[in-house]
Amino acid sequence: MRSAGEPLWLVEDTYGQYFALSALDGSLHKTSVDQALKIAENWFKDSADIGIIKADFMETTKNPIILRNQEALSPFHRIAVGDDGGELLISERTGEVLHASTRTDRAFFWAGNWLHLLKPLEAIALGKIRNDVQLWLGLSAAIATLTGLIIGWLRWRPGFGGKPTYSQGRTQPYREFWFKWHFWSGLIGGIVILFWATSGFVDTNPGKIFSPANPGREEMTRYLGKGIPEAMLTWQPVLPVLLTTAVDGADIVELGWRRLGNAAVLLAHTRDGQRLPQTLNDATTEQRFSETTLLAAVNRVATNTQVESQTLLNEYDSYYYPRHHQSLVEKPLPVLLVKMGDATGTLFYLDPQDGRLLAKLDRSRRVFRWLYSGLHHWDFGWLYQRPIWDIWMLIWVSFGLVLGASSLVVGWRRLKQTFFPKKKVVRSKKTETRKPAPIAPRYL
Repeated sequence: MRSAGEPLWLVEDTYGQYFALSALDGSLHKTSVDQALKIAENWFKDSADIGIIKADFMETTKNPIILRNQEALSPFHRIAVGDDGGELLISERTGEVLHASTRTDRAFFWAGNWLHLLKPLEAIALGKIRNDVQLWLGLSAAIATLTGLIIGWLRWRPGFGGKPTYSQGRTQPYREFWFKWHFWSGLIGGIVILFWATSGFVDTNPGKIFSPANPGREEMTRYLGKGIPEAMLTWQPVLPVLLTTAVDGADIVELGWRRLGNAAVLLAHTRDGQRLPQTLNDATTEQRFSETTLLAAVNRVATNTQVESQTLLNEYDSYYYPRHHQSLVEKPLPVLLVKMGDATGTLFYLDPQDGRLLAKLDRSRRVFRWLYSGLHHWDFGWLYQRPIWDIWMLIWVSFGLVLGASSLVVGWRRLKQTFFPKKKVVRSKKTETRKPAPIAPRYL
């Protein structure tokens, strides 16, 4: 890869740690502050609507709250870019840009993701109990929503079949503004809110009933296999000019070796995320990994288990699909789907282009996909198509906001009645005065 104009080798060891080695002398490379500033300037320089970019160093931090699961690339240089609040987080280990955000992006993060995932606990050194707190809060929210739904359905009198309603033809018992809104928002939106609360509880994996989300480090080591192919050891990088000519003038920013067992693939990565396979003169590499090589890698992971079927997918399915912000770069196609003949029907999704193990799902993980992601993100079928998904989410989020606000008002009033009851004025009989009886008129 090329970082701040310097060629580097990016290496991942068997422990999942990343390192950058100089392609000139093989020395261990760490991205300095000056290099991070240059990377930040280069990040935006090709944008047509942006002029000269000014980058300023802010700090070097080990665990920025806005990043998740990137400990192997820590620490990070935090760089301010431009005058509109732009920021970049750049790995000191590799020089990679891990996160780019605007002031608006960070505002939404702090107002949404930071609070939703209870990130404040990490800020006060209570990150170890965050999952437990989420678990009990999710369970409490699910129980509270369920009991509220039951009460609401019991008090609803729609008058079907001539059955009686409340006074003045009302179908619910409340006259006050906040109580009425609480009743209807809970009755209509309560089912979806129950799904959200329950799926949030499921996301904490209570009792570890679901298998891990990703293959373990030992499994990944077996998947890659032992040894390094001869082609990777003897290959010498070509000059950038020759490489650019070989791929029709594409803007190449990275060359990457991928290996599985004794097979190796050399890929050129363009600035826009394309992967262009390179064939060496001695034909020791392939355009992509063969099905035989991929199946052998799977067998190294799932020992003593036979492959039941393998299918090349050119379209996404219910278990391998992109989020709304992802493209073919993050979720490439085609992929090889391998189904194992074990008791849990384990599925492997493999990228034939670079040999990556994209996903491993057994039966429990597939159940988790529907109980959590299906009911929390509604990412399935026609419902996941935009703008249908946006309209669907806005409707039910609006019900949730109304239900939450009315719950606070109703709850506060109940607390006031419980702890601060109004004192009744009792009149003493001794001081009570009687009005004289009216005198009847006399008629002459």
